[in-house]
Amino acid sequence: MKATIVTIGDEILIGQIVDTNSGFIAKSLDKIGVEINEMISISDDKTHILDTFAALQNKVDLVIITGGLGPTKDDITKKTFCDYFDDELIVDKAVEKHVVELIERVMNRAASQINRDQALVPSKCTVLHNQLGTAPGMWMKKENTVFISLPGVPYEMKYIVEHEIIPKVIREYERPYIIHKTILTYGQGESLVAERIEDWENNLPDYIKLAYLPSPGRVRLRLSARGTNKETLEAALAENVKSLDLLINDIIVGFDDDETLEVVVGKMLAKQNKTLATAESCTGGKIAQVLTSIAGASSYFKGSVVSYGTEVKIDVLGIPQSLLKEHSVVSSEVVSAMALSIKKMMKTDYAIATTGNAGPSKGDSNAEIGTVFIALATPSEIIVEEFNFGQPREKVIDRAVIKSLELLQKEILKNVR
Repeated sequence: MKATIVTIGDEILIGQIVDTNSGFIAKSLDKIGVEINEMISISDDKTHILDTFAALQNKVDLVIITGGLGPTKDDITKKTFCDYFDDELIVDKAVEKHVVELIERVMNRAASQINRDQALVPSKCTVLHNQLGTAPGMWMKKENTVFISLPGVPYEMKYIVEHEIIPKVIREYERPYIIHKTILTYGQGESLVAERIEDWENNLPDYIKLAYLPSPGRVRLRLSARGTNKETLEAALAENVKSLDLLINDIIVGFDDDETLEVVVGKMLAKQNKTLATAESCTGGKIAQVLTSIAGASSYFKGSVVSYGTEVKIDVLGIPQSLLKEHSVVSSEVVSAMALSIKKMMKTDYAIATTGNAGPSKGDSNAEIGTVFIALATPSEIIVEEFNFGQPREKVIDRAVIKSLELLQKEILKNVR
């Protein structure tokens, strides 16, 4: 079963907003065995939309469209649907009732005619209820292709996908199984990982495919199995993941897409009832940001000081001016003092500190651009490592964040073993 995802909106094409809807829809469909053929972004233009529909007709089973369902004149998807399906708009009483109740309850005012017009839908469509908004989804079939229109607002789109589309597709279509397993590795590049697992990869069965998904400091290995017997696929994946683990156990930190390094570290801290704080200079609070993006992080992450300026290192963290003058802000001595200071200030078991020259200029230090010092204060010692992550600036920061969490993870593992 194949699907194409179409996003409608000039704001996407000019880079004003980033399309996150397509990724969510693709992931949701993939979980139930629907293969994504392609993703397309098109403008709010009637002719362009109709041409896209015609090009996809009978080429795929599902076409999922997001955007263009708002109440304003520039939202033309519903009228274009009518043109393509030779249909007309009618008032859906159930949608109108929902729209009026939602406007009155949430906005505490009477629903306007523009609001009520959200209840206009093509007469031939199956309405997909939007509990969280006023624009309903629409499901319409022409020959061998189903066209599904969804609002572009992400949380509304997600609700309809989860509560309306996925259950309906499961009920009405037979699909193969597509099962993924993602292995998260840190510390070695894509080419080195590929060399280490070459023989293993060459011996994978034909129905299991391996994809390398590299990013700064890490490589995700995604195994995808396709077939008609779910138990067979799961057993084969488990067996191959086990054999892979024997080969590269030293760099594997987690499994599945949700098992990012920050998630793994958070689970380890929570399990051991340990706490963490950060003092960040060159990373600008990004370590704290990735940690606090995880629900429940408050149980182990206590806080951070973003000591970007030298004066903050002195006034807030209490780093002696003499130390800064003697060794400069980018040094092992200063980063050690930062880690020990924030650990004492926050009363935590562990503390991470970073300082460096991310570029493009050197700032308050003569250290080479790309140089980063990372300190990890543990319950018993202080560990400092120096790196040069090169350029550009974004790469330096991302690598510093990942390496900081990697150092912490390895230190915690020592105590586990």
